[in-house]
Amino acid sequence: MPSITTRHFLQSAGTLLAGLVLVACGKQEPPAPASTAAAPAASAPAPAAKVYVVGTDAAYAPFESQNEKGEIVGFDIDVVKAVAQKAGMEVKFVNTPWEGIFNTLAQGDRDFLVSAITITDERKQTMDFSSPYFDAQQLMAVKKDSKIAKFDDLKKLKVGVQNGTTGDEVVTKLQGKDSTNIKRFESTPLALKELEAGGVDAVVADNGVVVHYVANNPTSNFKTLADSSFAAEQYGLAVKKGNADLLAKLNKGLADIKSDGTYNTIYTSYFGTAPGAVAAAPAPAASK
Repeated sequence: MPSITTRHFLQSAGTLLAGLVLVACGKQEPPAPASTAAAPAASAPAPAAKVYVVGTDAAYAPFESQNEKGEIVGFDIDVVKAVAQKAGMEVKFVNTPWEGIFNTLAQGDRDFLVSAITITDERKQTMDFSSPYFDAQQLMAVKKDSKIAKFDDLKKLKVGVQNGTTGDEVVTKLQGKDSTNIKRFESTPLALKELEAGGVDAVVADNGVVVHYVANNPTSNFKTLADSSFAAEQYGLAVKKGNADLLAKLNKGLADIKSDGTYNTIYTSYFGTAPGAVAAAPAPAASK
């Protein structure tokens, strides 16, 4: 058997090693997984559109009241909805008792108010008003067989009013602030119910509300009386003092619905006739 010399051994080992190296070099490594590109960050959702909270005392038909489903409806509501559509605003109406309605505006719980609110110099000290959108005046309701003929006849009689309204103000001025004959109610319809029951001799309130009540309650046997001493009044939308941006939106919306006929359509649907021209400046006296 031939012997393997050291040289032969080294040569054979070198040949074997070189072969292994060649095999190793020729082996294909599995491809590295393709790097996954970072997914684009999800875009932040667009901020929700602001919903303007509108306070209204829904007990003053036909301006604002609740229907059988509990929905707030009325002339004021339709006007604001039309204004909001023109201004690109979303609104939500919240029934708010009259006695605390202005506090909700001052505290920021309501963005603006629509509630047959008469523009007065006193109110303008603590809130701002839109352009006038409705002309109003005080009116007396009495029984059909009543001898009352003019406002001054109420000086010593029992008179029903809605608390805190301009009807309350004019009767207080007539009878005096300490008069016990002034009967104050949460709403004008409640005062008119008291007139029907004989608890008061007359009710003094806004003409639109009184006329609407008398027309829809023929069995009440009321008649209405105007008086030359009642000053003209105008309603406006009330916003928090200094909220110029919101006020501008509301005024623009009001101007738009008046110019395109929308306001006249709403007015006629509630009052049967087209409105007269709304004066530019509010009268100093006031309805609700």
